[in-house]
Amino acid sequence: MDVSSDRFEFRDGRPNLRLTTDSRCRASSVVTANQLGIMGFQTWVCSCSSKKVEIGKFKKSDFRFSDEWNQELSSVYRQFVRRDLDGFFGLFVDNLIQLLLILALCKGLCGMTGDGAYLLFQHILPGAAVSILIGNIFYAWQARQLALKEGRDDVTALPYGINTPSLLVYVFFVMNPVYSKALGEGQTNEAAARLAWEMGLVACIGSGLIEFFGAFVADAIRFRTPRAALLSTLAGIAIGFISMSFALQIFQKPLIAMLPLAIVLITYFAQAPFPWHLPGGLVAVVLGTGIAWLMSAIAGLVPAAAPYLTESTMNIEAVRNACQQLKFYWPHFVGGRVFELLKDPSQWVGFLSVIVPMGLFNLIGSLQNIESAEAAGDKYGTRSSLAANGVSTICAALFGSCFPTTIYIGHPGWKALGARAGYSTLNGLVVTAICLTGAVSLIESLIPMESGIAIVLWIGIIITAQAFSVVSKEHAPAVAVGLFPAIAAWGFTVTQGAFFKSGGKTLQDLLVSDPRANVNDFVLHGMISLQQGYIFTCMILAAISAFLIDRKFFAAGAWSVIGAVCAAIGLTHAYQINGNVVDFLFAFAAPTSDAATTYRSWNVAVGYLLMAASFFAFGAYCRGKKDIERIAH
Repeated sequence: MDVSSDRFEFRDGRPNLRLTTDSRCRASSVVTANQLGIMGFQTWVCSCSSKKVEIGKFKKSDFRFSDEWNQELSSVYRQFVRRDLDGFFGLFVDNLIQLLLILALCKGLCGMTGDGAYLLFQHILPGAAVSILIGNIFYAWQARQLALKEGRDDVTALPYGINTPSLLVYVFFVMNPVYSKALGEGQTNEAAARLAWEMGLVACIGSGLIEFFGAFVADAIRFRTPRAALLSTLAGIAIGFISMSFALQIFQKPLIAMLPLAIVLITYFAQAPFPWHLPGGLVAVVLGTGIAWLMSAIAGLVPAAAPYLTESTMNIEAVRNACQQLKFYWPHFVGGRVFELLKDPSQWVGFLSVIVPMGLFNLIGSLQNIESAEAAGDKYGTRSSLAANGVSTICAALFGSCFPTTIYIGHPGWKALGARAGYSTLNGLVVTAICLTGAVSLIESLIPMESGIAIVLWIGIIITAQAFSVVSKEHAPAVAVGLFPAIAAWGFTVTQGAFFKSGGKTLQDLLVSDPRANVNDFVLHGMISLQQGYIFTCMILAAISAFLIDRKFFAAGAWSVIGAVCAAIGLTHAYQINGNVVDFLFAFAAPTSDAATTYRSWNVAVGYLLMAASFFAFGAYCRGKKDIERIAH
């Protein structure tokens, strides 16, 4: 069947294809371009005097698209749509938070202030710009290619940016230990900061290599893993680390944040348009920023104003100071120094216990996000998506950044916003400009974070909802089971932060004095063990549950064996704790400090093996039996 421009028309701004039907209907059938290629077979219907008549089934290969059609369709999938602005604000806020974290942590824990500040502005931020620009442009191009391939105009690019868990882990467990050790050996602050930066580069390129080569085996993992297992992990992260964390920030400063929250809810829950079709995200940020500056003005004019009117931190002096820091910083290739470090394993082999788990963590997390995108309707190639992620992270290290990039959680949320490919391109360009000019501090001084976090909160809500809505209702309990480790990880993060701030007894002190200690009836050791390697544990427990629901006992047993292996080698559950700092503890690896308290999860591995044995035994019992009844309990 030929498809040419004379059969092409627009309805409501969307491309449609007019096909002439057979004698069953005198009318012609109008088929939207979105229908082409989404499924292997598609049933076309036409309207005929208020009746819908099935006119046949075709494969996508039955259509031959002319050059005119392809040109028309290419013009339909626009580089930028209005809702891309909403998507940009959400993704930009997320990326901006990472950049602010880099500034705060590298200055406070790695000595990159004063003489060492050049490492931030001349190397780390420009290196991050290179990786973010490459990734965002690639994923925008990838979205356009998918749209042209499937004849659709509603394809949303994969969100992309700096990986938050890697950022935190590499600072706390790689860079800060190197910096502190160098200071203890009598080196200057600048020299110690440079050593910390160099080791961060090694960690970053290690993560990139794992992600790149993992791309070639990820399809096999994805094929053998239930969707409930892949999505439940994302839901757990979304409900805790995204939605709950930002919800707390909203109610920390309600006068600034709650009006933007209302705007976001009107825009995305009620789906109501604003006057002149203004993007809801833009309206929310503008109103929140205006309120913050108004409160600052009130505090300046009325020093005795109520405390809740003086909670805004916006001030003109901070803007002036930030403007003085503006300067253009070109990225510098530092690959030579990275390769020199890699030639001396004695300097970095001790950090493999951090680098390897985080590389695998990033790989599995990106894989889950690709599955989430497919569940939302956009089926991207696993290998190309993951390989591009790995290449971008490697480029980050080669140009001076210590922090891996990743495919972000939240594609369904950005798709629901109406964002397409433009939001990714715009984010890459803006974040690059900010990093290359040192403008992070200027933006922080002008726009309060609370004005934009409601958008990210909504993204987390959509991710959580998707995990339950796109799986079969029978698998919903499996999704719920998979939430537990991620919720434990969020709870431990809050608990750990409280111990850090308290300045009194440490987590280690509490566990040593009472291994069964609990915090408000939450068993502390169990919480730490469950949250270690939680991205793997979420997937394992949810997969076991999904296969049991489907009565695939041998598959559930196989996943239990995987859980046993992960626990035995220390990828999950095992840990070492020194003060309030918790780290991975691989099997047969020595603790990083003689003062650390250790837990090797051999007993958890045995527990998984007992689970596997019970599933295999029951699978053997049921083999050959037909129509085994389900007994409600």
